[in-house]
Amino acid sequence: MGRLFLKDDRKRKANVNTYSNVEATSVRWLWYPYISYGKLTLLQGDPGEGKSTFIIRVAAALTKGEALPGCCKPDEPVTVIYQCSEDGLSDTVKPRLMEAGADCSRVVYIVEEEIPLTLDDERIEDAIAQTGAKLMIIDPIQAFMGPDADWNNAVKIRHMLRNLSSTAQKYNCAVVMVGHLNKMTGGKNLYRGLGSIDIAAIARSVLMISRDKEEPSKRYMYPIKSSLAPEGRPICFELGENSGFRWIGECEVNIDELLQQNTSSVAKKETAAEYLRALLINNDIQSTVIFEKLDMLGISHRTVQAAKKEMGIQSYRKGNAWYWHLDLEE
Repeated sequence: MGRLFLKDDRKRKANVNTYSNVEATSVRWLWYPYISYGKLTLLQGDPGEGKSTFIIRVAAALTKGEALPGCCKPDEPVTVIYQCSEDGLSDTVKPRLMEAGADCSRVVYIVEEEIPLTLDDERIEDAIAQTGAKLMIIDPIQAFMGPDADWNNAVKIRHMLRNLSSTAQKYNCAVVMVGHLNKMTGGKNLYRGLGSIDIAAIARSVLMISRDKEEPSKRYMYPIKSSLAPEGRPICFELGENSGFRWIGECEVNIDELLQQNTSSVAKKETAAEYLRALLINNDIQSTVIFEKLDMLGISHRTVQAAKKEMGIQSYRKGNAWYWHLDLEE
């Protein structure tokens, strides 16, 4: 007897429309032409280049209604959600916000308690709706992928980021994702982000932070992808051990030279530590999986072991496998 196929009467029908019924609108900008409302922006750079310090200064200025370099003053102070997984709230994040002069009553965070926050978590939309935030900062993006996320799984990454993008658009909130870079050299910096290229593909703006080789205290923020506007000029700022943070503003600098800089000046052990922290932030992972992931990024087993020892990461046996555990309370 042949197979019997039944027609599914529940099949979804297409709801079509014409673009003549769509009202054209302009892109609205939080900081033209770098960060737009209702879209995803990716801010990336090598470890130690000042990504978090930079974005905290941006947030601080906005909470006070101050203008950013090359940009008009906002209509009113902005409420910011700053979700940071790698630093303590009381001993690191709060002091940094205070040093930056932020209005801390306008900086909020989502209390994670026992359930870690992920990029497609419903609490993100609820927090934006509750606070009316116009900027959400996720620092770093790798820590909010979820314990079972595969950084290189394009389908999973696109699903999570589409949900986040829809929330940003619904509430007209700018979302800035801070991302780590891998150690690859010689290729396009757009492809050096830790994880799937789909992160950079979905982001409407990708910004890079690099250090001045001649004057290490000087840093530059500049676009390497700008889908919604012409690429803006590099923004220079100073970040020194003694001088602290200082905006210098729009500047003339050879971006091609910045992009071609060899990142070997950044110690591989420091880079390995960044990746280990992102991997172990939410759960323990098998040592073989860790070595495989970091090996794909060009980081040797010896370097990983050195970073592991320096960070105080513990090993324990479970069944036939060894797991690594990072105590974040230390």
